[in-house]
Amino acid sequence: MAIKHYLQFADLTLDEYDYLIERAKIIKRKFKSYEPYHPLTDRTLVMVFEKNSTRTRLSFEAGMHQLGGAAIYLNTRDSQLGRGEPVEDAAQVMSRMCDIIMIRTFGQEIIDRFAAHSRVPVINGLTNEHHPCQVFADVFTYIEHRGTIAGKTVAWVGDANNMLYSWLQAAEVFGFHLNVSTPTGYDINPALVSSDNQRYTVFKNPADACDGSDLVTTDVWTSMGYEEENAARLKAFDGWIVDAAKMQRANKDALFMHCLPAHRGEEVAAEVIDGPQSVVWNEAENRLHVQKALLEYLVLGKI
Repeated sequence: MAIKHYLQFADLTLDEYDYLIERAKIIKRKFKSYEPYHPLTDRTLVMVFEKNSTRTRLSFEAGMHQLGGAAIYLNTRDSQLGRGEPVEDAAQVMSRMCDIIMIRTFGQEIIDRFAAHSRVPVINGLTNEHHPCQVFADVFTYIEHRGTIAGKTVAWVGDANNMLYSWLQAAEVFGFHLNVSTPTGYDINPALVSSDNQRYTVFKNPADACDGSDLVTTDVWTSMGYEEENAARLKAFDGWIVDAAKMQRANKDALFMHCLPAHRGEEVAAEVIDGPQSVVWNEAENRLHVQKALLEYLVLGKI
């Protein structure tokens, strides 16, 4: 099978996502019933981290072990990448010693360059511009709880960050609509959105964005790498908290999601994230299951 990378959400087609969702359901069912499933025996995943993580490392490392393979953790501070080795050289070396690579880094151009010189599939574990694995888990979680997401409305309240850009691509792939509300100065960058994307509407008032939505989702106001802007962001994002009043504007059976970690009292109220509409813990667990399906598919193709 030709090498296929997963660098942003739009890299896979709807047919491929439909297949992966069914595989994730099967793999999750096996996991829940303690049924061993080892299709990646003797295969190795290398995980390269330039940005720290809890959920990304745990879900990929545990997932690869559960599939029968091995996972190797590399931090750029402890490797030659942190000492100036060209990304292209590192890609050629690493990809000769493993079967698949996951990278969590800063600029998207870094992972694009790495993939261009890799002999094995490369997965985006997070960049400044995209977070496809998380949004895939979110879509899977919605489907688990409510059925198809096609034709639904998702409200995004907060920063125009990597999560939003992956949600925008997901809307195009799955055929749902995105209501977006970001503070002035933290708006969508047109360069990161396809020019023909008609599946989103921008709202100045975050409560209006939640009106009639089937899913309300948000993220921290200050993403990793932007800590110096924290004070300014706290001021700019005042009013963009997802609270009970905003959730009441959504449909009665609307879900709430957050990719975590969360700051209660900032981007989300405790009564929402810990309330009955929240599915954040299922959402977090589903990173494990969709990524296992993704690892299986990228290494072995369709089963």
